[in-house]
Amino acid sequence: MPNAFVKYNGKTIEAFPNKFTYEEELYVDYKIISEDGQRRFQLHIHPKQNIQLEQVYIEFPHPYEHDFKLFCNGFQSWTESREYALDEVIKPLRWIAKPLMKNYGDYHFDDLYKGKNHFHSWTYSYIRLGFRSMYFLGSLSEESGFTLINHDTHQHKITVERDCSGLELNHSYLALDLFEMRGDDRAVFDAYFREMGLEKPQQSSTIGWTSWYNYYTNISEEIILKNLQHFQDNNQPIDIFQIDDGYQKSVGDWLDIKDNFPKGMKHLAHSIQATGTKAGLWLAPFVCEKKSRIYQEKKDWLLKDEKGKAVVAGYTPLWGGWFYALDFYNAEVQDYLSGVFHTVIQKWGYDMVKLDFLYAVALMPRKNKTRGQIMSEAMQFLRRLVGNKLILGCGVPLGSCFGLVDFCRIGADIHLKWEHRLLKWLRNRERVSTLVALRSVLGRWQLTQGAFQNDPDVFLLREENLKLDLTEKRTVLIVNTLLGKLLFTSDDISKYDEKTWELHQELERYRDSEIHYVHQQKETYQIFFKKEDNHFCAMINLGDRVATISLNGSQYNLKAHETLVQLDQSMSQDGVLPWENKVY
Repeated sequence: MPNAFVKYNGKTIEAFPNKFTYEEELYVDYKIISEDGQRRFQLHIHPKQNIQLEQVYIEFPHPYEHDFKLFCNGFQSWTESREYALDEVIKPLRWIAKPLMKNYGDYHFDDLYKGKNHFHSWTYSYIRLGFRSMYFLGSLSEESGFTLINHDTHQHKITVERDCSGLELNHSYLALDLFEMRGDDRAVFDAYFREMGLEKPQQSSTIGWTSWYNYYTNISEEIILKNLQHFQDNNQPIDIFQIDDGYQKSVGDWLDIKDNFPKGMKHLAHSIQATGTKAGLWLAPFVCEKKSRIYQEKKDWLLKDEKGKAVVAGYTPLWGGWFYALDFYNAEVQDYLSGVFHTVIQKWGYDMVKLDFLYAVALMPRKNKTRGQIMSEAMQFLRRLVGNKLILGCGVPLGSCFGLVDFCRIGADIHLKWEHRLLKWLRNRERVSTLVALRSVLGRWQLTQGAFQNDPDVFLLREENLKLDLTEKRTVLIVNTLLGKLLFTSDDISKYDEKTWELHQELERYRDSEIHYVHQQKETYQIFFKKEDNHFCAMINLGDRVATISLNGSQYNLKAHETLVQLDQSMSQDGVLPWENKVY
């Protein structure tokens, strides 16, 4: 039976299920609720006086067999997330890269990367027991802190703990609220989201354009309007046309617009909407760059560490180097952001905001708030500011925005190449990489139409300013179309030739398919899906060598980075495969 442990004020107590545990300074209420093959674990701490938590966790014994796989959800949107074989190792960032990159992920957390036989996951995790069968553990709320799930495959145990070290408590605290279930992917995730009380979105996939992956920060009013016109000229309706980073003079100064937008952001929003398309705008509300007026004139707005130094959120040459986190609990910061969003939503009239680098708000815990509490309160604040307009979350711990955003990025930024070799060598799990982006899209596919609508990042089909070959472009297009609900590109579609338009037709051919299951075996994947009355299997090889995949008694040789879609005659009408496909 899973027992709970609470460490505080130098003491450790063990709590047993469905019993109160009393101590001089506190009492603990630990409940297990069982119903219909599911279990819920709730651990409440009730202090009688001020206490300081050191560690809170529940320990689950669980056997691991050699052919099991573990799904590990990365810390935030960009962090690589996939199923791991038990002989793999999640490696930490190389020391040389830590000054630049440690705050993008969980590298600044203590003692996470323990090497062989140890795996860690955030918010939820599962053990793949067999074909379409899993043992699942997930947090039902991140409002009191991030939830860390540690697998020790040598000791055969799972430790689920709340990130709450150093938290000072003088009130009742829901330390952990967990959901456990065995079953197939769809049944488990549907039950998980129901238990959270999340409404299942039903809208079809959203087609759109974003300026980032072609023009980056080199955008202008002219570039935006030209690309908008190209969609009209080619009779290509889209749902959202989004202006990304580069319209503002400095990151952080969101209302100071560059001179190459002479008619202003309101004019652009109205120009987009005049075509029957929603207008979207990018912001990174919790960071600022060094040359911004905020950094120069509002030093008290910056988040500070225990030594009083401004907290670095990351580094990017496009922003002149280091950029910094803002102190969300500074009343002036909240007033400033309220004014920014009032202008963007009410005065300029934008229909969607892409909110990026959100992890930065929660880099430092407070004495009375965990990092997860800060992240959760910040996301609720943003939801209130945006109201009923659309939010695309990005660079954010996923569990903190379940039910609070309309769309959420579920993978890294794709690269103009297949892989970024330097960042791979540095072991950056949040790196710009087409390969890493696809792995996470294939790994987090179950979240869409439950937690939010999945944003798999863009597909790119153009010839210029791109080093993906035709095979790689098609793989990105098909994976994104099948597993994503926000289908954006950054291409200048006026330059598409006839062959490119033929490839583009696969977007309509496969969008809004019903996904049965995604099967992973090393670097090969199979997506079993239904479109209209036909069952298909998309066979994908993300590896750098030829791979052989078996389907319906036939073998298919896929070259590196190739995707092949075939009718699946073995799939019955209820989506259950009578046998397990083997990948060699």
